Amino acid sequence: MFFLFFTALLLLLVSLALLWLARRTRTETGLPAGEVIYSDTGQWQLVDAPLISRRYGLVGKPDYLVQVQARGRTLTIPVEVKSRRRPTPVAEPHILQLAVYCLLVEEKFGATPPYGLLRYADATVKIPFTGPLRTQVLHIAEAIRRNQRAIDLPRNHTDATRCAHCGYRQGCGAQAL
Repeated sequence: MFFLFFTALLLLLVSLALLWLARRTRTETGLPAGEVIYSDTGQWQLVDAPLISRRYGLVGKPDYLVQVQARGRTLTIPVEVKSRRRPTPVAEPHILQLAVYCLLVEEKFGATPPYGLLRYADATVKIPFTGPLRTQVLHIAEAIRRNQRAIDLPRNHTDATRCAHCGYRQGCGAQAL
């Protein structure tokens, strides 16, 4: 009898420890409450193929897709994780990357996510997916496609950090500003 009681108590303690660990892992990722349906981070075994939009000519792999319930609807929310601390203001390339994921989610699931989440080491930022942001992403995607067909592109040497770490720095001749 004592053995059964001890075994049951041990199983209960192990279950509680696993529950605590799962909640801590979710908290550390900054994920909202909901079901993780896609992950490209290795923390969950849900790695799927990249999301593809033939309509917009975009491809991407968000770190997470989480399905949440809101006002009786199921929403699929993209989450992008950054290892650094939150910049002030939030970096525009991070916002644009997240907006691409919102477009990809819209095409794959047939519903537009109202927002996406940027998870930094010290904060999670909710980025509304607005009409102007959609337009900005589509214009930039079109400019990239145009530039891929261009014979020559003007170089941009205004970012000293990028220049300093550029793989073509030795042959470029430009000095980092």
